[in-house]
Amino acid sequence: MDGQRVAGTLNELATQVEAAATSVKKLESLDKSDADFGEEAIRGIKTRLKGTYDFYAGYDPLFSWWVPAPYARLDSLLGALGKSIKAKGKLVTTQKEDKSGIRGVPIGRQELIRQLKTEMIPYTPDELIRLANQEFAWCDAELLKASQEMGFGNEWKKAQEKVKNSYVPAGSQPELIMKLYNDAKAFIIKNNLYQYPEIADETWGMQMMTPERQLVNPFFLGGRDIIISYPTHTMEHEDKLMSMRGNNPYFSRPTVQHELVPGHHLQYYMSSRYKSYRNEFRTPFWTEGWALYWELLLYDKGFAKTPEERIGMLFWRMHRCARIIFSLNYHLGKWTPQECIDFLVDRVGHERANAEGEVRRSFEGGYSPLYQVAYLIGGLQIFSLKKELVDSGKMTFQQFHEAVMRENNMPIEMVRATLTNQPLTPDYQTQWKFYEFEK
Repeated sequence: MDGQRVAGTLNELATQVEAAATSVKKLESLDKSDADFGEEAIRGIKTRLKGTYDFYAGYDPLFSWWVPAPYARLDSLLGALGKSIKAKGKLVTTQKEDKSGIRGVPIGRQELIRQLKTEMIPYTPDELIRLANQEFAWCDAELLKASQEMGFGNEWKKAQEKVKNSYVPAGSQPELIMKLYNDAKAFIIKNNLYQYPEIADETWGMQMMTPERQLVNPFFLGGRDIIISYPTHTMEHEDKLMSMRGNNPYFSRPTVQHELVPGHHLQYYMSSRYKSYRNEFRTPFWTEGWALYWELLLYDKGFAKTPEERIGMLFWRMHRCARIIFSLNYHLGKWTPQECIDFLVDRVGHERANAEGEVRRSFEGGYSPLYQVAYLIGGLQIFSLKKELVDSGKMTFQQFHEAVMRENNMPIEMVRATLTNQPLTPDYQTQWKFYEFEK
């Protein structure tokens, strides 16, 4: 390595960065997405530069004599340029102002269609909204049955209100999560649905969500661990109650296995061991679809035994339907964030603070426009594949579930092509119609 030459190159680059910084200062603003992209690119350059510097510094005598000062200058200038670019970012949106204060960027019909094609979903936004409404109608019928069993007739919101008020005392939520996890695990094993890998079963943990984070994520989060949303002493009284009511035992019952095993924690466990190169093809339709599929399967298998348990599971199923409806209508330019919030409160039964957090998460949380669509749609894709391979007797549940996990993260249509030995061509286009509409 020619240390003197490297030092000269870094010095020239520093001059270029200073000129770029001057140009950025003259700009009134940048589109926020462009500014974020630019700042991220500069962080990438800094990281690669540091990796090269650390490799030689201290080990190569001439490199160590020539390079440290110009490297430090360039690194500092790059950091300042990144901050300057990010500070110029402003949200450019066609969204109409409303009282929610939530700001996002509706992407429009053509971009939705393009992204759906990329995710290998052969349906239009309007067809997906129709699908969600059809699933919602099924939920409505099931919800009324549970409400009637509880003695509330068709007044399902009163039945749901009773369920919400079953929340556990502050400090007791982690204990509840452990119980719910064991309940789901026992049911899954008893019904030969999946054999838990021992290490995956033993290595998940719990975290408690901060009040600030609950403003965007009012319910559980998860992955390698489960992140529990429950109030702290710093929250306002009404916010404490909404957090507790929205995370009551019956609402929480179908979400624990979604976040842990056999949901997201198992996905992390398996994807680090099998075909890990497919993590480059990551899609929420596989990630969230797999976890949501277990909610559909467990309901189908009778995991919810009481009407209260059914209402808890139906709340989340309605929530997934609502996510499709409100997020697509927003990106089509038809709904405002406030209309989305009102829809969640009126149609699903959300606590208002939780509905605001859900909509804020959808449009300001850094998720892709199709992320909220991916839960139910991905789950329905896997459920359809289950019908094709398990219900037909071609595979057992355990064989099917193990096979899906071992194929790792990619569009579900490609999982299907693999498991059914479907011949593919380089110019293959999405074509799998996995859902049946009522006539």
